[in-house]
Amino acid sequence: MAATALAPYACDPERSRGRLHPEAPPINRTQFQRDRDRIIHCNAFRLLEYKTQVFINHEGDLFRTRLTHSIEVAQIARTLARNLSLHEDLTEAISLAHDLGHTPFGHAGQDELNACMHEMAPEAGGFEHNLQSLRVVDELEERYAAFNGLNLCFETREGILKHCSVSHARELGEIGRRFLDRTQPSLEAQIANLADEIAYNNHDVDDGLRSGLIRIEQLMQIEIFATHYAGVMRKYPNLERQRAVSETIRAMINTLIVDLTETTRARIGHARPGSADEVRLAGPLAAFSAPMRAQTNALKSFLLANLYRHSRVMRMTTKARRIVRELFTAFIDDPRLLKDEYRREGDVEQARAIADYIAGMTDRYAIREHRELFRMD
Repeated sequence: MAATALAPYACDPERSRGRLHPEAPPINRTQFQRDRDRIIHCNAFRLLEYKTQVFINHEGDLFRTRLTHSIEVAQIARTLARNLSLHEDLTEAISLAHDLGHTPFGHAGQDELNACMHEMAPEAGGFEHNLQSLRVVDELEERYAAFNGLNLCFETREGILKHCSVSHARELGEIGRRFLDRTQPSLEAQIANLADEIAYNNHDVDDGLRSGLIRIEQLMQIEIFATHYAGVMRKYPNLERQRAVSETIRAMINTLIVDLTETTRARIGHARPGSADEVRLAGPLAAFSAPMRAQTNALKSFLLANLYRHSRVMRMTTKARRIVRELFTAFIDDPRLLKDEYRREGDVEQARAIADYIAGMTDRYAIREHRELFRMD
């Protein structure tokens, strides 16, 4: 099948705003393909295999990790990009890289690391995982002779930085300007962001049911699940439970993709952007319809109340936060405990290096490091 022609409002690799460090153009692939390939081959991407999504890695082999989540986001995002004649490789690159800076233990680890930074090194500016993802691709990866980081295109870096505080945005130059000017990222970035939401809402339902922490009977109170589950059971009345769940989630994802495609296409038609730069000056163009947004919000609220705040998950969260805090405190109190490459001169620089070290840990590495530091003789 021939490649779909790019829409005029899509990002064009031939018109990229460029890289932080000049490089010769790639041969036999586009600039955005090069970005995607660099992300897949980097250390931080492989480490996502052992970082928590909701359930800690050792709790079960079939639960999502940050790595499998990122792959699912990329698959959904590529479908959306193709539907809207956007650049698929750029959308995929953003999707695969969006969690590179995430800590071990999911959001619990992120929140505790941010709290530690604010309490024990307030001048260091806290911790934001989106900003850390940008830091990984701009500075922390060490693979190339000519530069630190992956030296990605502006458009990929723009999409990775989904959220950013105003104070940090002022320090980031051109890549942070949209948070000050209140402009938008590319449509590829907007699509990747919503693909992330589609992926985690649906796979968290799947993992929650698999774990036994939530039940189908509870989910039947949520319209988007109940509608699709009832449709599956009408068509396959004797279908076994796990297949029925898989078919329901498959149908939910399809409905969300169709709604997002149609709504976004209509908004693009109304705004009529003639280029990627005109997309950035328009309001948000990628969106669900109002009824579908209401249904997705209801599902989010259900998952928050019944899965993310379930007593079993909260016990894991409490333990995770304790491990992160005790590691951070130990390293701040005695930097000699750190590996040589993470020792710095100056309090701010040392705190940031400690945050880099902890954020780069997998769940199991953090547990092992904590055990080594605090083992009882």
